[in-house]
Amino acid sequence: MSKAKAEGKRQLSGSQKQWLLVVLLVLLAAWFVWGGVRQWQQASAGAALEQSRDQIAGGLLTAWSGQVSQLEKVLKSERVTAALANGNADAAALAIREGWPGTEEVQVLPAALDAGYSDPKTFGYARLALLEAALANEAVAARVVRDAGGQRLGLAAPVQLGSQGPAVVYVRQPLLKLIGTFDQVRVPGNGYLALRQGSHSVIEQGDTALASRAEGLARPIGKSGLRLAAAVPDVEPGPLGLGFIPCLIVGVLLLVVAVLLKVGKGRVKLPVRRAAADAVDEGPTLSESLAREPVLAPAAADEGAPPVPRGPGNEIAEDIFRAYDIRGVVGRELTPPAAALIGQAIGSVLQVQGLRDIVVGRDGRLSGPELTNSLIEGLRRAGCNVIDIGLAPTPVVYFASYHLRAGSCVAVTGSHNPPDYNGFKIVVGGETLANEAITELYHRIRNGDLHVAAEPGSLQQRDINADYVQRIADDVQLDRPLKVVADAGNGVAGELAQPLLEAIGAEVIPLYCDVDGTFPNHHPDPSDPENLEDLIQTVKRFDADIGLAFDGDGDRLGVVTKEGKIIYADRLLMLFAADVLMRNPGALVIYDVKCSGKLSDYVLRNGGSPMMWKTGHSLIKAKMRETDAELAGEMSGHFFFKERWFGFDDGLYAAARLLEILAQREETPSEVLDELPDSVSTPELKVPVESGTPHALVSLFVAAAQGEESPFAGARLSTIDGLRADFPDGWGLLRASNTTPVLVLRFEANDEAALNRIKSLFREQLQPLLPDVELPF
Repeated sequence: MSKAKAEGKRQLSGSQKQWLLVVLLVLLAAWFVWGGVRQWQQASAGAALEQSRDQIAGGLLTAWSGQVSQLEKVLKSERVTAALANGNADAAALAIREGWPGTEEVQVLPAALDAGYSDPKTFGYARLALLEAALANEAVAARVVRDAGGQRLGLAAPVQLGSQGPAVVYVRQPLLKLIGTFDQVRVPGNGYLALRQGSHSVIEQGDTALASRAEGLARPIGKSGLRLAAAVPDVEPGPLGLGFIPCLIVGVLLLVVAVLLKVGKGRVKLPVRRAAADAVDEGPTLSESLAREPVLAPAAADEGAPPVPRGPGNEIAEDIFRAYDIRGVVGRELTPPAAALIGQAIGSVLQVQGLRDIVVGRDGRLSGPELTNSLIEGLRRAGCNVIDIGLAPTPVVYFASYHLRAGSCVAVTGSHNPPDYNGFKIVVGGETLANEAITELYHRIRNGDLHVAAEPGSLQQRDINADYVQRIADDVQLDRPLKVVADAGNGVAGELAQPLLEAIGAEVIPLYCDVDGTFPNHHPDPSDPENLEDLIQTVKRFDADIGLAFDGDGDRLGVVTKEGKIIYADRLLMLFAADVLMRNPGALVIYDVKCSGKLSDYVLRNGGSPMMWKTGHSLIKAKMRETDAELAGEMSGHFFFKERWFGFDDGLYAAARLLEILAQREETPSEVLDELPDSVSTPELKVPVESGTPHALVSLFVAAAQGEESPFAGARLSTIDGLRADFPDGWGLLRASNTTPVLVLRFEANDEAALNRIKSLFREQLQPLLPDVELPF
């Protein structure tokens, strides 16, 4: 090649490089600009959703208030008042219906509500709760109820029915009279809105995958008990994590540089590397190289190792593998294929330990059957012999693993989480999986380390409920009958609460004991006082001795007295401890960091050894096995009896033991419970935060509290689970939930002044970490 041709080749190569750089700069500019535009669109969608939410909320409040006002107006009409004064219920109902066009049904019922309580399941628990609320508050009440085969707007009002005495009017209206506003307001396509009552979504619009995070933007609908929940996807960060404005600035600058390169006509020149004199032929250009040579795949890290199985079948959300169990949103994080992989991973762990038999049961969630079938498929694929006990509370699944000598089990349950959640609580060889053992399942799935048996394991169905009831009834019998209201919150404990408590000698009034995975009446979490309101009303209504509440899968217990006082779990644990220690002097009693400061002294005075430990049912059970403790409990309502039982958490069994203790005493249950040491305290307070941040926030809080000039200097600090600061007159706690993205706090003190001081201290230290969050204390 001549020198002139080589020089031309060099000039052409430089021009090509300049063009390539210009194209690259334009593409990068477009990437940054598009990232900024996307952020602007997402932020705009959030603002539009909030505007739609507020508009719909206003319309819902107007509609709800209008219906309440209309009932009040109709009841004051001459024809209705005359019929009520004459004691003619049928005439009053007819007058209301004719005076209120569009009304579906009207009933005037005696305040005793005998017709409803004679068959509450058929009459409808939601209707009963509505009527009781109207009678208790002596005012018009309105709720969404299940009636006439679907959702309706129910209204109730207390009245006097002539000489017959107090009565209540029930009016059933089409739900459209309440929710018509939804059809008139546009919801952004990538957003989500839902009208909710308790944990039940009455109506939803938009992307239901966002349902689990909609409470952060929820707005209450006046005093109706309804709320409008809303959610939008997170604003995705732009390229390199830049925000909206920086993305646009970088994009514009890149475009300016690209323009200068071409418009500058050579004034902006690219550097050219000069070759040595004897290297005249510079070799192929970039485009020629790409045309001639195949693109090589990157070498494996270890060429001698077999390839790791990957692909869609092994993809699973890491976030669902929690500290105590596996739990996620059905359809988004937890799907049938994921359940099958989890089953195969559990089965692989069993095979490593030389185990094959495993029990599987599920709670009443709508997603339970499908996920259970997939889980069983994965277990059998790994060679496990599966015993399916069907619909059963989680403690019954645990019981079955002992009773059937399997030693291992999986409960398919979302516990007390919202209806769109589900998950798995796992026991292998008698040990509940937690922390690293849960993480191992994820790594097995991700790495393809899953056992595949030559032949699938066997499958059999067993009904174990009757054996469970009989086992407890053989051990626990009441010395005298007690009248009990049992509220299962439509969870799976409703299957056994009444037969079990009746088997030990109690008179049982069931409340929300029909299993319904949508939880239409209230959220099945007895640790939240709001979820106990209907139970308190029903206990008072029937003059029952005590009220018992169970969570969604039956492993937790809540208690209220006949006066309506809530007895928190740490005080119940005192009662259980005194009973167990009478027969086991010196026994160890374990409690979690959320429990009362008076519990330790109470255990010591009754001859026991107290130990505070981390919150979490699996962590408590592991500590019990390690220490050989006879009893343990958590503030959330988990109770673990090793004495006379198997050491797992069981709300139903704890209820039986509680009634046994109360029936042995001559005092009333309220008097017995009032004798327990008490103090001024708060329930569990929960502060929602961004996913992935709770533990980091707690670490920052703990580090600040342990500083030299910390305001916590006068307190005894415990950091086994978050930060618990014990002062001479009270204590406060901040910890990160291991199941949901929330911070959990609780406070206790000898008096209100000390309680407020400790709360203020925690608030002052926590607020700078959450400047935009309104703290609930």
